[in-house]
Amino acid sequence: MARPEKVRLGDLMVLQKIISHEQLQFALEQQKRSGRRLGRVLVDNGFVNEEQISEALAKQLNIPYINLKYYHINVDHIRLLPENHARRFRAIVLEPRNGQLLVGMADPTDLFAFDEITRILKRDIDVAVVNEGQVLERIDRGYRRTEEISGLAQQLSTELADSYIEFGALTDSAGTEDAPVVKLLQTIFDDATQIRASDIHIEPQAARLIVRFRIDGALHLQMEADNKIGPALVLRVKLMSGLDISEKRLPQDGRFHVRVREQGVDVRVATCPTQYGESVVMRLLRQDGGMVSLEDLGMPAAMLERFRAIIRRNSGMVLVTGPTGSGKTTTLYAALAEINTVEQKIITVEDPVEYRLPGINQVQVNEKIDLSFSRVLRSALRQDPDVLLIGEMRDAETAQIGLRAAMTGHLVLSTLHTRDAAGTLFRLVDMGTPRFMVASSVQAVIAQRLLRRVCESCSEPHIPTPQEHQWLLAEGLAEALWGGLLQARGCSHCNATGYHGRMGVYEMLEMGSEMVEAAAHENSAGFLEMARKHMHGHTLVSHGLEMARLGRTTVSEVMRISNQRED
Repeated sequence: MARPEKVRLGDLMVLQKIISHEQLQFALEQQKRSGRRLGRVLVDNGFVNEEQISEALAKQLNIPYINLKYYHINVDHIRLLPENHARRFRAIVLEPRNGQLLVGMADPTDLFAFDEITRILKRDIDVAVVNEGQVLERIDRGYRRTEEISGLAQQLSTELADSYIEFGALTDSAGTEDAPVVKLLQTIFDDATQIRASDIHIEPQAARLIVRFRIDGALHLQMEADNKIGPALVLRVKLMSGLDISEKRLPQDGRFHVRVREQGVDVRVATCPTQYGESVVMRLLRQDGGMVSLEDLGMPAAMLERFRAIIRRNSGMVLVTGPTGSGKTTTLYAALAEINTVEQKIITVEDPVEYRLPGINQVQVNEKIDLSFSRVLRSALRQDPDVLLIGEMRDAETAQIGLRAAMTGHLVLSTLHTRDAAGTLFRLVDMGTPRFMVASSVQAVIAQRLLRRVCESCSEPHIPTPQEHQWLLAEGLAEALWGGLLQARGCSHCNATGYHGRMGVYEMLEMGSEMVEAAAHENSAGFLEMARKHMHGHTLVSHGLEMARLGRTTVSEVMRISNQRED
C-alpha cells in the first residue's frame, strides 16, 4: 500500500461539515495551550465523537474504517508490534492479508508512524482507520503480562527452593526494587488494572498457590505457581499494608496506596489464616475513575424522579441495600454529589473512604484507636450537619444514633446488607432498634444488584432453555417479548466470558403513610404483603427482565439475582 497522504484533521472536519469553523478555531486555541492532539480536544469539548473522526478520515483517505468492538483479533498478531510502539503510534496489527499485514491506526495520516511501523514489522502494511479509544483498550488486553507473571513466579520459586522462609532475609530483599517478589507483585497489579479487576485473591492450596482476579463480579484464574512463593508474597503485601508480619494466626486488615499505569489505586487488604497458609484478598479502589451521576446509575426514570425528591428532604433516613460489591457506595455518592451545595453541611463516616468529593467532610473510621462508627457519629452530630452519610449500619448502637439523627432534622444516608427492600426494616428491628423509631425515620429503601452486560462483540439471538422458558413464564414475561433476548459466545474483547462491564438494577420501597402505619405494628406479614403490592412490576427481577428484553444482559444473569433473593 502507498503511504497515506497528509491531511489536516481540522480542515477535514470542517470540509465534511462535522464541525463549524468557529469550533475549529476554539479547539486550535485550546490545543496550543494544552499541547494535546486536536482530535482529543474536539472530543473532550463534545464537538465530535471518536467514531466521527475515524469515519471522516476513512472517507477522505479512501481506506476502510474498522470498528474494533466487533472485530476478533488474534493476540499473536497484536504482539508483532512491540507494546511501546503500539501505544506511541496508537496502532494495532489486525491480521495478515494478501501477503501484507493489516494495521489499524487511529491517525493513518501520521507518515512518520507509518514508516516506523513498516520498518519494525519488516513487512509491507495495509492501513485501516480505527477508533483511538478502542485501540487503547485492545492494547491493554493484547499486551497482558500473563506470561511475565508466570515467569516471575517460577523465578521466585527457584530462588526459594529447598530453603525456609526467614523474616529478616525476606524483609531485606523486599526492599530491593529488582527482587523477584516485588516484580511479581508489580506485574500482578499492572495486569489487574489493565483488565479492570476489582479484587485480587492470593490463595495457598496443598501444593499450588492460586492467584485469581474478580472481573465484573466473577472470579477468573490468573496464575498457578509453587506454594513455596506464597509466604514471600504475603509478607510483601503485609509490609506494604503496615500489618504485623509476625502474626500468622489471626486475620488482619490494612490498606496502602499505589500508582499503577498512571492511575491512583487505594488497596484494601484482608488476610486470613487457612490450612495451607495465609490467604490474602486485595480490593482495588481506583481514584481516577470519576464520580458517577444519578443519571448514569441506570435507575428507571420514575424511580429516579422519586429518589431525587426524597434526597432533597431535610430529614429522614434513606437506606441502600444489597450484597458486598453491588454498588451501594456508588449510589450513595451519586446522591451526595446531587445535593452537595454550599448551603449544605455534609459529613460522611466510612470505613474506608472510597471516593473523594470536594466540599464535604469525610471521616475514616479506625477501630485500632477506638474511632468507631458510633463514636464518630456522636461527634459528627455536634458539628451541625445537614446531611450524614454512614458507610454501613454495622450494629444496633450505630443504627439507633442514625435513626435518632433522622428523627431530629438530619437527612441520613446509609447501607445495610439485606436481600431486598421489603425485609430491610425487619433487619433493623432484629438488630435491637425500636420498631416505632424505624417506622417513623426511614423514608425509602433501595435494593440493588449489578448485572453483567452482554458482550456487544459476540452477542447473538438466544432461544431460552427449557428451564429459562419455565422461569420466564413464571415471572410473567410474555413469549411475544422474547425476541430481543441475547447470549454471547465469548471472544477476545470479553476475555471469552460473554460479558463486558456491569450495570445496576434497582427496586425502591417508599414509606408512605400507610406503609409507616403497617411497619409500626407487629404484623410483619401484613407489612410484607403491602410492600409487595406497592412494588409490583418494579422489583429487582422485573428491572432485570427489562434489561434482558432490551438485549443488555442475559436471562441467566437475571435468574442469578433472583436466586440471590430467594436464598
